[in-house]
Amino acid sequence: MNQAKSIRPDRTERVLGALALVMLVAMLAAIARGQPHWHEIPALVWFHLLTIGIALAITPLQMWLARGTMQHRVLGWAWSAAMFATAVISFGIRLTNDGRLSAIHVLSAVTVIGVPMLVLGARRRDLVRHRRSARGLVIGALLIAGFFTFPFGRLMGRWLFG
Repeated sequence: MNQAKSIRPDRTERVLGALALVMLVAMLAAIARGQPHWHEIPALVWFHLLTIGIALAITPLQMWLARGTMQHRVLGWAWSAAMFATAVISFGIRLTNDGRLSAIHVLSAVTVIGVPMLVLGARRRDLVRHRRSARGLVIGALLIAGFFTFPFGRLMGRWLFG
């Protein structure tokens, strides 16, 4: 497979971009519906929502647009910083589970390790490794972790579904 073809978005990446967009819309809808309770939310949670919102907004662009461009690199750095910050911030958020870390924090640990691996793959121009890391982080750290913020009485689910 030639390099030009290998870096074009494929079906999986188009779907991942669309799912990130759906997650962003769900997050924004939950935040809007939760407006009466905004004053109850600690600043750290708001910062967490901001950083994950940035990552969710950038994901479709990174998945759908041309790779290897300056735009892809700049957005990639922004996405990586947002994901890393989101993961680190999450360790300070302990509103459930009697103040202890919960199972979702495993994905935060994976992200803290995975983001540098993603950047390393890009810097070494190891496109296979970089693409695999990007997909893995989008699936695990963004979509799966994001999904689990809605059920089980968690904040986003309470806000979105009432």
